[in-house]
This record gives sequence, C-alpha cells and structure tokens, in this order.
Amino acid sequence: MVKIGDIELGDFPLLLAPMEDVSDPPFRAVCKQNECDLMYTEFISVEGLIRDADKSVQKLDIYDDERPIGIQIFGAEMDSMREAAKIVEEAKPELLDINFGCPVKKVVCKMAGAGILQDIPKMVKLTEAIVKSTNLPVTVKTRLGWDEDTKYIVEVAERLQDVGIKALSIHGRTRKQMYKGEADWTLIGEVKNNPRMFIPIFGNGDIDTPEKTVEYKNRYGVDGIMIGRASIGYPWIFKEIKHYMKTGQKLAPPTVAERVEVARTHFVKSIEWKGIKLGIAEMRRHYANYFRDMENIKPYRQRLVTENDPAIIHEIFDEIKAVYSNVSSLVMETV
Repeated sequence: MVKIGDIELGDFPLLLAPMEDVSDPPFRAVCKQNECDLMYTEFISVEGLIRDADKSVQKLDIYDDERPIGIQIFGAEMDSMREAAKIVEEAKPELLDINFGCPVKKVVCKMAGAGILQDIPKMVKLTEAIVKSTNLPVTVKTRLGWDEDTKYIVEVAERLQDVGIKALSIHGRTRKQMYKGEADWTLIGEVKNNPRMFIPIFGNGDIDTPEKTVEYKNRYGVDGIMIGRASIGYPWIFKEIKHYMKTGQKLAPPTVAERVEVARTHFVKSIEWKGIKLGIAEMRRHYANYFRDMENIKPYRQRLVTENDPAIIHEIFDEIKAVYSNVSSLVMETV
C-alpha cells in the first residue's frame, strides 16, 4: 500500500499531473470518473494567493468527490510561500504540493518552478519552511536538474526527504529540455532504488500507454505514475492502465458515444464552474483531443470551437454521436 502521510492510495497509484489551464475541476471530474487515484490542482501563484487575486483564489476550489486531492503552489519568496501555505491549509486539501518543475520562462525568470533548480540550497530551505508552516503533508514535483550538467536529483531527493516531504514526483527531463526529446527515467529509478529513500517516488514523463506503464514500473521500481499530456482529452487512460495491470489485456477503446458523453460532461461542468462565456471558450482547447483520430470530424470540430450557444453545442454533440454511432472511434482521420 502506497501512502502519503496517512493518505492511502492503493498498491500502484495513478496520479493526474498538475497542468496549467487543464487540471481544473471540470477536467479533474472526468479523470476521477475514470479511476485516477490522486489529482492536483493547476499550479497556483503564491503571490496571487496572498494578494487575493481572483484567478489564483478560484484555483483553490476543490470538491468532495475529487478527494484525495493536492493543491499545488509555486513561488520563490520565503514569507510569501509560508503565508500561501496557510491559505492552502484553510481550503482543506489532503496535501500541499510545491512546484519546482515548471519550465515556462515567465515562472523560471522569477526563480520559481524549475528556476529554483539553479539554487538547490534555497530550494531545500523553502521546502523546509513550508513543511514547518503547515499541518498538511507536503510533497514536491520537480525535474532531473537545470541542464545536463546539473542533474543532481539523487542528492536533491535525499535533502528534500530530510526536511520532511512525504512524497516526490520527478519529471524525467531537465529544465533546459522543456518537453523536448525523450524523458530519461534512469535517474528516477536511481532515486527510487537509493537505500536512503523511504518516501513514495512517482515517475512522470512520456507515459502514454498501459504497456509503457507496466514496463516502467518493472524496470524502475517507482511507487506510482504521474500522467500529464496523455490524459488531455483522453481521461480513459487511467482506467485502461488499471485494467491492463490487473488482467494483462488491453481494454477496448472508448466508443464515439462514450467520447461524446465524457466531452459533454466536461463541457457542462466547465460552464457550471466558469460561467457560460468563459466555460465555452476554455472548453474549445479540448475538442481536438476528445475527437482525435476520427474520420471526417473536422467540420464538427470547427463548429464546436466557433459556437457560443450551449444548446447548439449540445446539438452538435448529438449529431456526432448519431453520425458515428456505428463507426469505430479509432479510424484515422482522412480530412
């Protein structure tokens, strides 16, 4: 049984990565319905939180059917991080996660996210300060290092564990790599197999099939897998991985009707949480993924991303389901 503090997550938990503009409550809801074990909010700026910025505060929204859930924060200033940790605690998540892995320039230039990989002593001090300022279990998500010459993750993992974190998620790339090239899991495996480590170690990067999950589980010995981009528009990946791990057989892919209904659920929850205008606009980034690899889908997709009337969007969903009712969902697009 994998545990983060007192939180039991099963024998090999599957985690939803915190993704900006993706891992919001509507998306988390459909991932939870498809057997995701632990989810995180989008990352939240500590400066936004302590200044009560609407966008940052809204990201604190969590719901009982999402639990267990972690709220992820990012920042670089000690006092701000401590103050934000107290605000997070009031939102009553199961855990608090620190983002030391985001490679985006506007975050890194402030020495936040993966930027702090340039100053490991500060990274450790910040982590220790947060651990001491909250009663929540604290976890960290980070990368192998800043660049090829500074992949110190084995040592960093020990130091973070020593100051009290309860789990560590590692993305198998450096900051310099961004999301390019192939994730290198060898160092993730070294962290997990370091005899000094006793907290759960979760691997992240390039996991997009059940077969790869099992291969990496066996090869690197990680306690669980964190899935990011492969889940966008395809929340079924969690259920498919669990089925494959249990039976050794691949689960049949979702039918078009299933794709439509999950996209519809996501759409409805998006409007409920964000309001009609913003809910419709922000849902548009997901349609290409929900309906990818479907033959002649482009005209429907074009209508979905230009329509502003919820009732008509529901009608388009109904059309797609009717037109494709007898067609496999996995035929290659020909348009």
